[in-house]
Amino acid sequence: MNFAYPVYLLLLLVIPFLAWRSMRQGGGAPLIYSDIGRIKKIFGASNARVPITHKVRRVLAGLRLLVLALFIMALARPQAELVSSEIFTEGIDIMLCVDVSNSMVLIDLDLQNRRTRLDVTKEVVKSFVEGRRNDRIGMTVFATDAFLQCPLTVDYGIVQNFLDDVKIDMIPGNSTAIGNAIASSLNRLRYTESKSKVIILITDGANNSGEFDPLTAAEMASALGVKIYTIGVGGLGIPYILQNNFLFGQQLTPVPQAERIDESTLRQIADASNGQYFRATDTQKFREIFQQIDQLEKSKIQTQGSRRFRELFHYFLIPALAILLVELILSQTRFRKLP
Repeated sequence: MNFAYPVYLLLLLVIPFLAWRSMRQGGGAPLIYSDIGRIKKIFGASNARVPITHKVRRVLAGLRLLVLALFIMALARPQAELVSSEIFTEGIDIMLCVDVSNSMVLIDLDLQNRRTRLDVTKEVVKSFVEGRRNDRIGMTVFATDAFLQCPLTVDYGIVQNFLDDVKIDMIPGNSTAIGNAIASSLNRLRYTESKSKVIILITDGANNSGEFDPLTAAEMASALGVKIYTIGVGGLGIPYILQNNFLFGQQLTPVPQAERIDESTLRQIADASNGQYFRATDTQKFREIFQQIDQLEKSKIQTQGSRRFRELFHYFLIPALAILLVELILSQTRFRKLP
């Protein structure tokens, strides 16, 4: 608690002086009467009052001093300070570019559970989406061509539902149009008002399809202020594919001639747009990459503090008025002094 006008509290210094003066006077100058019979006849026996004692006089004088002290406290305007803060968040627009070409069916990120590259990608991306706050997230899928799978939204449940629908054969052909994927995502980002815009490109191959050159698309991204994080997906060894065996059921078959990741182009794309290139060689590494991106791309949060005050003078004024009323009633009735 503090006081808006603390200078008025100096008036409290008068109270000790008034208390000392009241004690010196004993509550008033005494008058000696030999007989109050005549007074009773004038005012009536029912209205005559016996002179109050010194103790009662001091109590009533103390009440008046207490009232004065409470009035001074109320006059100083006591207040309770309420500190509040307003939080402003500035989200990031993120477009996910997910490769759904046939090579994403290969198994090398999670051999133990026999999960394909696309299966691991969907799991890791889901965890990333769940951890975001206040950001708009959209998704483009690409193979021979690219198309929008999910528009930018803050409804992360919808993003995850669209992610569940992502499959290898959803785009015909067996090529990889990385440039088209970047251009399609830029088309969604270029008109947004967000100050931070990001593309996360996930692929396991090289650009061999589409109208847009990847490096040209990366330069377009840089001109629009869009950062591209590229992730090359694939183990360091020979990948496998699940094939049905008539005798033994599904078996892992090595694919030694599988297409290799064009890491050089992915690095150039990232460098041209002020982003970063990562290589996901297993599931754990893949998770760590998205954790790094999550730390690099944090939503901006600004806090603006404000001070407000709640008036407390009534906690002193109301008791003062109540005590004053009691003092007036007592001094004018039961303990009224004779003139």
